Amino acid sequence: MNLRFDLHIHSKYSLDGVLDPKKIVKTAIKKNLNGIAITDHNTIKGGLKAKDYETKYFKVIVGSEIMTDQGEVIGLFLSEEIKSKNLIDVIYEIKAQNGIIVIPHPFDEMRHSALHPGEECASLINCIEGFNSRCIFQKYNDKAVEYANKHNLPLVAGSDAHFANEIGNAGIITKSEDLREAITKNDIEIFGKRSMVVNHAFTKGLKKWRKIRYG
Repeated sequence: MNLRFDLHIHSKYSLDGVLDPKKIVKTAIKKNLNGIAITDHNTIKGGLKAKDYETKYFKVIVGSEIMTDQGEVIGLFLSEEIKSKNLIDVIYEIKAQNGIIVIPHPFDEMRHSALHPGEECASLINCIEGFNSRCIFQKYNDKAVEYANKHNLPLVAGSDAHFANEIGNAGIITKSEDLREAITKNDIEIFGKRSMVVNHAFTKGLKKWRKIRYG
């Protein structure tokens, strides 16, 4: 049986998110996903809340998308907040929790937050996000795949959803019920389609509104 997981979703606990974790889980189940990773910016709060709605047939992975001094890194299977901001320290914090280190949307020149991994980075991470639905240009996803293949790193994927219509736009497929092992052993395939550009506009508008309201 093929199991489908969206490994990059943001909840209301991200500055640019609006979705309640319960809503995310309900939407993901309706879209025939078998699990999700909540990867809020610099916090695991959304993932921990979503865990309350996990079932025998639907898995929730606690994660976080951490802004480091070199760009964003995702930690999956976390149990504690990541406190560091230095890239190497963040990587070691994730490893200390037996988490999986993912570089999301690498090489995306449309995002100031994107990490551009060099040769030395390959030995420190577990996998590369080879498809991110919010990459406006497919060439950035292609470059991520090229890097992963060059360094023999597993490819994962995620919708990077900030709104309900984006959930399930991308993810991984595996037959293994042990998702951590499936990822580390590269027993996975990725799938995905790009998000509608209007979602980017909504996100920018939301950020501006919150900045005006909350300063």
